[in-house]
Amino acid sequence: MLLIPAIDLKNGHCVRLKQGLMEQVTVFSESPAEQARHWLEQGARRLHLVDLDGAFAGAPKNRSAIIAILEEVGEAIPVQLGGGIRDLDTIERGLDAGLSYVIIGTAAVKNPGFLRDACVAFPGHIIVGLDARDGKVATEGWSKLTGHEVVDLAKKYEDYGVEAIIYTDIGRDGMLTGINVEASVHLAQSLTIPVIASGGLSSLDDVRALCAVEGEGVMAAIAGRAIYDGSLDFRRAQALADELGKSAA
Repeated sequence: MLLIPAIDLKNGHCVRLKQGLMEQVTVFSESPAEQARHWLEQGARRLHLVDLDGAFAGAPKNRSAIIAILEEVGEAIPVQLGGGIRDLDTIERGLDAGLSYVIIGTAAVKNPGFLRDACVAFPGHIIVGLDARDGKVATEGWSKLTGHEVVDLAKKYEDYGVEAIIYTDIGRDGMLTGINVEASVHLAQSLTIPVIASGGLSSLDDVRALCAVEGEGVMAAIAGRAIYDGSLDFRRAQALADELGKSAA
C-alpha cells in the first residue's frame, strides 16, 4: 500500500482545506518545495499536488510553485498534479516539466472527448480524479454536484485507458474522520485499474483497514491534514503499510 503525501497549493503556499471549502483554509508552509523535500526525506515514494486556485479558475495558477517542487525532488520520485487541467497543451507542458502523471477531474466529466484524446496522446500518464458526496460526482473544485454515479463514470474512463482513479469522499476530506474504505472498495471491485483512496486518512487504524483491502484493487491512499498537524506520523504509517504488505504476500 502506497501512501502519498498531498501538497495543496493556494497563492503559492502549501495549505489544507476542510471539505474542499476555500474559506476553510490552513497554511502549513510558505515553501511548497521545502515541504516536498520534507516528505521525500520522510520516505514518500510519490507526491500528490493539487493546484487549488487552478481548480476554481479552470487553468493552472501555481506554476512557479509546481516547477520549484519538481526541481527540488528531481527524478527521485513520481509527482502527480491535478487542478485546472483542461487542455492537451497544459498536459504536455506539465509532463515536459517533469510530472509523471496528470490528474483530470472536472474536465473528464464535462468534456469526456478531451479525456479520451488525452489518454491517446499521453498513454500511461493520465489519472482521473472523481470527487463525490454521497456517491454523486462533484466538479468545479467540489462546488457543483452532478447527477453522475461514481462507478458509472469510472467504468467509462477505464475504457478510455486511464491509469487509475483517485476517489475522494468530499464529506471526509480534511475532517480526520477516516477513509471511506467501503466506498473505495466498491469502486475498486467494479474496475480492473487501480483505485487511489482519498479524503479522511487520519490514523494507523485507517492504514490497517486500507492494507486489508489492497487485494481488492485499492493500491494507494492520499494523506493530507493528518500528516500536517501531526496526528499521523507519515514515516511510521508507510512503514506499517510496507510491513502489512509483506505479511499479506
